Amino acid sequence: MKFIDIKFLLSVHKLTQLPEATLPEIAFAGRSNVGKSSLINTLVGRKSMVKVSGRPGKTQGLNFFQISEEAYLVDLPGYGFAKVSRGMQDNWQTLISSYLESRTSLCCVVVIMDLRHEAKVQDTQLISWLKQHSINYLPVYTKADKLSGNLRQKNAAILDAGHTIHSSQRILFSAKTGMGKEELERALASFAKID
Repeated sequence: MKFIDIKFLLSVHKLTQLPEATLPEIAFAGRSNVGKSSLINTLVGRKSMVKVSGRPGKTQGLNFFQISEEAYLVDLPGYGFAKVSRGMQDNWQTLISSYLESRTSLCCVVVIMDLRHEAKVQDTQLISWLKQHSINYLPVYTKADKLSGNLRQKNAAILDAGHTIHSSQRILFSAKTGMGKEELERALASFAKID
């Protein structure tokens, strides 16, 4: 699966706006400012396909990107400390959970976490929820370039334990150095069943 022929398709704010479920879908979820946009941009080889913002809460809908005729990448709104109203956060929550629960073409949720921080309750809750609903998920620990080798492994082990994840189930990633990019491409192609 090569992430080259990619285009922005649409931003979905209610389930009736979803495109036809004809292609496998890979969703990207994570707390605000964990490097979700940078990860997607690195994956597709574009600097600004997905807008990177220093302002939490920038993504406000389910943003669909189409990769040739092979798959959709779906950028979900960040959760956590986004400076938006409680009502808007509740609307996002309802939209996201309804999408994740009902979308038959969803093949994987990439759960993105910052390697430098300890396990966060919201990430643990999301992973538990995905497990309960039998939804495939792939934990990716970002910003790996910000830590030295030993500290990188130590923090990864702490996150693994905090989320009850085996080291073989997750990927260490750096948008800056490209670490983990090929491994992530292979994993996503496998979930989407694309060569």
